[in-house]
Amino acid sequence: MNSPPFLRFTTVTGYFHQDDPATDPDSFDYVKSNFGLIEKQYDEHLGVEQIDSQWRRFDAHIKRLNASDTKKLKVLFLGRHGEGIHNVAERKYGTKKWDDYWSLQDGDEDGIWVDARLTDQGRCQARVAHAAWEQQIEAGIPSPESYYVSPLNRCLETAQITFQGLGIPGADPFRPTIKELLRETMGQHTCDRRSTASEIAEEYPEYRFEAEFPEEDKLWDPEVRESNEHRNDRLRALLNDIFAHDESTYISLTAHSGAITSTLEVLGHRRFPLVTGAVIPVLVSVEKGAPSQPESQSS
Repeated sequence: MNSPPFLRFTTVTGYFHQDDPATDPDSFDYVKSNFGLIEKQYDEHLGVEQIDSQWRRFDAHIKRLNASDTKKLKVLFLGRHGEGIHNVAERKYGTKKWDDYWSLQDGDEDGIWVDARLTDQGRCQARVAHAAWEQQIEAGIPSPESYYVSPLNRCLETAQITFQGLGIPGADPFRPTIKELLRETMGQHTCDRRSTASEIAEEYPEYRFEAEFPEEDKLWDPEVRESNEHRNDRLRALLNDIFAHDESTYISLTAHSGAITSTLEVLGHRRFPLVTGAVIPVLVSVEKGAPSQPESQSS
């Protein structure tokens, strides 16, 4: 198989509140803010200002730019999974004891967190995301044309609850593509060791695996924890693969805190931590080019 061409991708700022340094991640509510879309008019002569929906104006603006520019703009909807059993355990023991001992165990008397599953609260957070998407669909948000999901169970279930039954293209039935590289920081922590492909397929029969997805988890190492730099390289490779093979403008990725942190970093987006279940959209410019450090650009 030929390697995909190197692509340069950078965040385009000025469209979402989350890329504004004045927006506080700790208090920002994606549900109450239309996913963060900034209300604005666009300087163009296509009657965009006559469109009654801010999301439809945004979509018309993006289509105009994509029709006339060598760069292609894409919108990533990055969703973090709902609360998992491992999240509860870390709060219970504290981060230091969790990192030093408990994260290396399979579980405790309260549950097993190998390939951690959602808690009831985590499922509730996914239902909140589902309702938020319903609201935004009514407001004219462009539906994702492609859906990608981490192979870890907490993401598989979060994505299903979030998108199944929305009645939009690609989500009825919901058949996302499982991407091996879209995982949490890998190694040591048992919550980040995935199930076999057969077990995943049995529980989520309508989900699709990317090509050459291995039966066994070959990436998780019980002795070595992945560094932030290596995680960044992994997510950069994932984005390069998606952008090289997927022509979609609107793309959904359901992933993890660490994976989303690295995605934002390699895109040149400001750091914006997400609580469990939250969503952040990012406008990205994609073009062929030589490797370079990420940099954001303003609208």
